[in-house]
Amino acid sequence: MPPPGQPEYFGDTRTSYGRPTGYDDAPGHTQAFAVGEAPDAYAHSGPYQQYDGGQYDGRYDDGQYDDGHVATYRAGQSAAPPTGPRLHWKELLSGIALRPGQTFWQMRDYQVWGPALIVTFVYGLLAVFGFDTARKDVLNSTFSNSIPWVLSTAVAVVLSGLMTGAVTHALARQFGGDGGWAPTIGLSMLITSLTDAPRLLFALFLGGGNGLVQVLGWLTWLACGALLTSMVSKSHDLPWQKALGASSIQLIALLVLFKLPTL
Repeated sequence: MPPPGQPEYFGDTRTSYGRPTGYDDAPGHTQAFAVGEAPDAYAHSGPYQQYDGGQYDGRYDDGQYDDGHVATYRAGQSAAPPTGPRLHWKELLSGIALRPGQTFWQMRDYQVWGPALIVTFVYGLLAVFGFDTARKDVLNSTFSNSIPWVLSTAVAVVLSGLMTGAVTHALARQFGGDGGWAPTIGLSMLITSLTDAPRLLFALFLGGGNGLVQVLGWLTWLACGALLTSMVSKSHDLPWQKALGASSIQLIALLVLFKLPTL
């Protein structure tokens, strides 16, 4: 029996908080809570949106969910790190054509100098044969004279890729991007060389002035613009409008150097 004047409890009358449980929800009784212990103590009292049964439900002010952890958003800083390891060169080349968005995101912090320089150099070796006049001059000259010409053209194509890629990176940083210069330049070189490969393949046999080759040239130039925009957007965490603006100088240079001379 309880002391006189005290309510009667049934069963275990203590909780982990040290207060009786028998009258928690009973009408006419007043519950006593310590500071911050009431069920609504956390409701709208900070960045948390909802308190549910003593457990934080993971909802944060900005709508982010973090499975019970506080999500921190740093405006103006780079996004999360890439989701995966460095891709092998075979996966990198096929990914640019088949999975460009995922590939650019995964390789945004990795250097690709090896594949970029090799692919661009090989493209430069074949690029001279995509122009009718240059191809005739090379084929009609002696072997000792044509080799230096072809090699110098390949070196010039590599240097132009490095310079135009550097311009794209500089513009992206001016527009608020946060990507690295090495991944941006290397991926831009791969994009420009790989996208023009179909046009160059047909130009080797049909000539640069062929109608099909010219149509392929415009289509591959548009594809190059789309891939460059996607790459800059992923690498520098920029909206596509700014990414396209950063890629514009490089696209114009490609148009002047490789597309318009075939018309």
